[in-house]
Formats: sequence, structure tokens, C-alpha cells
Amino acid sequence: MRRAKQLLLHTSAMTATSLLMRTIALVFQVYVAGKIGAAGIGLFQLVMSVYTLATTVAVSGVRLAATRLIAQQTGRGDNAAIRRATGCAMGYAAFFGMAALLLLYYLAPAAAAWVGDDRIILSLRVLAFALPFVAASGAMGGYFIAMHQSVKMSLVQLSEQFIRIGCTVLALLRLGGYGLEYACGALTLGMLASEVFSFLALLLLLLASLPRPMLPSLLRITVPLSLSSYARSALSTAQHLLVPRGLRLFGGGAQAALAAYGVIQGMSLPILLFPAALIAVIADLIVPELTEAQVQGRLRGLDYMLERLYRLGLFFSMAVAGACFFFAHPLGELIYSEPAAGQYIRLLAPLVPIMYMDTLVDGMLKGVGEYRANMRYNIIDAATGLLLVWLLLPRYGVAGYLFSISATELLNFALSAARLTRVTVFRLQPLCWLLTAAAAVGGWWLLRLIFGRLLSRTGQPLILLLLVFLYLACYGAALLLCGALRREELSWLFSLLRGEKSPKT
Repeated sequence: MRRAKQLLLHTSAMTATSLLMRTIALVFQVYVAGKIGAAGIGLFQLVMSVYTLATTVAVSGVRLAATRLIAQQTGRGDNAAIRRATGCAMGYAAFFGMAALLLLYYLAPAAAAWVGDDRIILSLRVLAFALPFVAASGAMGGYFIAMHQSVKMSLVQLSEQFIRIGCTVLALLRLGGYGLEYACGALTLGMLASEVFSFLALLLLLLASLPRPMLPSLLRITVPLSLSSYARSALSTAQHLLVPRGLRLFGGGAQAALAAYGVIQGMSLPILLFPAALIAVIADLIVPELTEAQVQGRLRGLDYMLERLYRLGLFFSMAVAGACFFFAHPLGELIYSEPAAGQYIRLLAPLVPIMYMDTLVDGMLKGVGEYRANMRYNIIDAATGLLLVWLLLPRYGVAGYLFSISATELLNFALSAARLTRVTVFRLQPLCWLLTAAAAVGGWWLLRLIFGRLLSRTGQPLILLLLVFLYLACYGAALLLCGALRREELSWLFSLLRGEKSPKT
């Protein structure tokens, strides 16, 4: 019970911090979109696609490897080994961070040639200098998660967000008037400054240690993980870079293609993924919990808690999907003043439960040591997405891109979930999915029945916020009425909050 309560407390603290960070980031994204427009957002998304591949090389699996390796030693109570493992992870991160810096800096022109837009070279070269700091922060982040000190990391990340915004605003004021190339460069300068700050702040919190004795154990995790993540990230980057090309071939100019890509990737998807902070936090925190449970032989006691977290995660993700689907258009209009954003939010909203629960299942797989299977499925996902984008976008345009997103998300979740059921006693409970989906629709029906008059005033921000909360309340009532949410689960959650003992956990 103590472990369950500890996990709940860490989850609550990290989720609150993450939601605050995402709120700040979303508000800032609206500000940036107003400054550089949809085409500018599209250009910046191209930069980020290449940068994501570079960060994969820089990190090279060190965060997950550090989490598992340090959690194993925590389970054994070996403090000296914890220090050695942390130092080894830092040395590993330094090597790959510097290698990634050189690769991105000197290959930036080649990436621009592939994209067909030289304006991304400046931004890529600025971001190259952030990569060693990203790698080292990843290693230290793995340490803090494994040692159950994630709140410290969250506070650093929150401070980092303010540094990024402040530096970006200053850079935009100085460089934004020189065109999209320098506007994107201003955004990357803010990112570079924030990564340097994050590294220095985490370093002050970290106790240094000896690297060499733990190197073989570290490499056994990082080598297969790195090779798989390189392949997956390369395929994913190629997929994103092909999207504007495919949209241009379908019809319309380069600016229109960038704008459409920017609306989907830079406006609609951030809204859908904004509440995913809770799921992402749980997926991170259960990795060391499961690893320690494996080492100490207490997996049976953890199964009950994981099943409860899975069900509650499903209830949460379906609530987000329902709110985004039914309030898509007013959300797009109020946040971005962009009607197309609302249209794409509604089209992609049914995927939210799949995306959220895939993140949670991935965390479970990593926690039980199935990170190789997880990466294998991610490679299959990325390769399938690349093929679909190549084949469908020139013929079907945006509809083809939306189909490719849907198909790959479903494929990844199906593969990961099937693997989890094979290696654990965990079950996916399809009836719970059906009842939860029915509750999402039933909640909307209840809202229309009771508060129908308010629905005509969704253009007012406060009314929209009130309606979303009322919808969530109606959804919760529908969950109880259809039997999806059981009293046992509510009792379990309340017992954690009160600190009472539960025999099953």
C-alpha cells in the first residue's frame, strides 16, 4: 500500500507540474502562431522533425537505461552501484551528445536539400549546440525517476519553460521582422537557452559518481535500444519531411502545404495531446516501480494497482476524447482563431484513447524489461507511416495524412497491447472500452438534455469552460450508471488519498 500511495503522490505532483507546463506552452504557441502564422509554424515543425532525429542520436536510450539500471540497484539497496551507474550514464550521454552535435551541424545543408527549403539550416545549426545538454539531462532525468525524486526534475522543467519563453520573446522581437528563417531561428535560440539552463540546474542536484564498473550493464540496455530508436526516429523524420511534399503534389503551393501541415501538427495535435500529461507521468513513473518489483519478486502485489491505473487511465482518455470531439470547433476558434484547427481536432479526437493508452502500455512494457519489443513495434509503426505518407498524400492530400496517422496509431497500440498480455497477467478488458465509449456519448446526451440552452453560447470562453466541466460531470455520471466505473475503484483511490491500508496492494 505504501508503494501505491507513493506512486500516487509522485503522479499527482508531476501531473500538476506537467499540466502547468503544457498550459504555458499552449498559450505561448498561440502567441507564436500569431507572430509567424501557419506557414511559419509549418516551417518550424519541419525543423523539429529533423531535430527530433538528432535528439534520438544524442540520447541514444540513456534515459530508460539509466532508469532501469539505477532502479535495479535501488531494489538491491546498493548505494555504491547507484553512484557508479549514474556516472556511467553521464559519460555515455556526453559522448553521444557531442557526436549528435557534429552530425546535425554539418549535415544541416543536406537536410535542407532533402526538405527543399534552405531556411531551416540556420535553425538546425542553432539547435545542434543544444544536443549535448539534452543528452546529459536525459541521463540525469533517468536517475531522478529511478530514485523517486521526480518532483525535483519537474520543478527544473517548469523553470526551463519560463527561460525558453523569455529568451524566445526577446529573440523574436529582435529577429522576427527579418522573415520566417530568422523567426524560426529565434524560436530555436530560446530552446537552446532553456536546455543549457536545465542541464546546469539538474547538475547542481546530482551527486557525481564513478562510471566504469557499470558500463557493460549500461551498454546491454542502450545498444539495442539506441539502434532501434535511431531507425524509428529516422523513419519518423522522413515521414514528417515527406508530408509537405505530398501535399504539394496533391495540389497547391509550398506555402499552402506548409500551412496545412502546421495546422495539423502545430495546432490541432497539441490540443489533443495537452491533457496527456497525466498518462505520460504515469508511464514514466511505473518503469522504476515495475523494475524494482521484478528485482524484489513482488510483482503479484503490483498487478492490482496497475490494473486500476490502466482502467482509470482509460476513463480519463475517453473523457478527453469526448470533450475534444464535441467541443472541437469552439476550441479551434477560441484558441487559434483558425476554423481548420477545429475541424482536424474533431477528426482526430476518436484516436485520443488509443494514443493515450498506447503511451501507458509502452511504459508497462519498458518497466517489465520489454523495451526491445516496444522499440520493434515503434519501428514497424514508423515504417508503415512512411509508406502510407509516400503512397497516399499525393493522391488524397490531407485525408491521406489523417488516415496514415490513424492507421499507425492503431497498429502500434495493437502490437504493444498484444505483447503485454503475453508477458504479464494483464488483460485489456474490451467490455470496459465499450462501456467507457458509451459513457462518453451518454455524457453528451445528458449535457444536451440538461444544459441544452448553454450550447448555443460556446463562443464565449467562460461558457465554453463551464460546459466542458459540466460535460465531464455528466460523463462521470454515465460511467457510474453503465457500470464501467466500479465502486471498488473509487474506494481504492480514496483509500490511497486517506493513507488507509488495502490488502490487495
